[in-house]
Amino acid sequence: MTVQNYRKPERPQAAPQAQRGRGAALRPDGRFLDWQRGDFDDGWPGEDEGSEGKLRTELLVDRAKTVITSNTSPDVGFNRSINPYRGCEHGCIYCFARPSHAYLDLSPGLDFETKLFWKPEAASLLRRELARPGYRCEPIALGINTDAWQPVERRTGLTRQILQVMVETRHPVSMITKSALIERDIDLLADLARDNLVQVMLSITTLDDDLARRLEPRAARPARRLETLRRLSDAGIPVGVLCAPLIPALNDHELEAVLEAAHAHGAETAGYVLLRLPYELKELFAEWLQRHAPGKARHVMSLLAAMRGGKANDARFGHRMRGEGVYAELYRQRLHRTSERLGLNRHRRVLDSGLFRPPAVDAPPKAPSPQMDLF
Repeated sequence: MTVQNYRKPERPQAAPQAQRGRGAALRPDGRFLDWQRGDFDDGWPGEDEGSEGKLRTELLVDRAKTVITSNTSPDVGFNRSINPYRGCEHGCIYCFARPSHAYLDLSPGLDFETKLFWKPEAASLLRRELARPGYRCEPIALGINTDAWQPVERRTGLTRQILQVMVETRHPVSMITKSALIERDIDLLADLARDNLVQVMLSITTLDDDLARRLEPRAARPARRLETLRRLSDAGIPVGVLCAPLIPALNDHELEAVLEAAHAHGAETAGYVLLRLPYELKELFAEWLQRHAPGKARHVMSLLAAMRGGKANDARFGHRMRGEGVYAELYRQRLHRTSERLGLNRHRRVLDSGLFRPPAVDAPPKAPSPQMDLF
């Protein structure tokens, strides 16, 4: 059943107001629910008309049976990944992982950044998976859907536990983050780097503090991310920069500046991803544009559609990360020429999978048997 929207024309509803430190202002229902909620004016003040409540982060347990996820996408440079968390407190309004919260019957909007799930047994589950007799070592990407070093990691230490298993087993691992908290784990990352077992990418969307605060309300400041690049590089850890997402008419003009700043702070490689708006994310981002950049909203969506075959999103492999058309080709050339000028992307790093050693895992206790021992 779908609840129809209803508004009294003589009393229009106020536009949704985002709370400080949160990216989304909406809590749309997930697309898999049997019902959908809608606006209904009953004459009483709503949450946006005087409520002083502050949304707090809830940390819930994800009882996973495995932690390594496989994929066959030709658009990414890995086929195995580990995501210690579902949902992300950074609150980035553009996050392509937001629609995944619908699988939990939660909203890709505010629920995604306030109702987080973690896997407390992730490290022990990883050890068991790596200890299987048929396991074949290939690089694993850490924290791809949601940031493995998001703020809640300070409390759980879950990502560090996973890295400790990687160090123990000499397993190659790559990662993308926009958090300065990764500096906490420089000791482990430097250990892996000595054997060519790690690659770190810092995501930098903009160098503009004001825009970053609105796009990514709980992520590290752009200057802080650049500092993190420097500290990782100084520790001998190979680092790169990912300009993601590129948003036409909003931050795309900063591409060269971001690459130059990252290179000056030790980045060796660079890449970019065009803004993706799958499922509910289209509505969330469009609402964000109307609140934060109303004069650019139509232009942004129009340029994006020009690179997405006339639609807000194009999920086809080979197109979803880069888009197509004149603007998309311009982005590609700008990255290539700037990288060539700065000396970025000169070498493609291939992590070493030959040093892997399976972990020792305690055998599970035997179930009691009525059969007596022979000896």
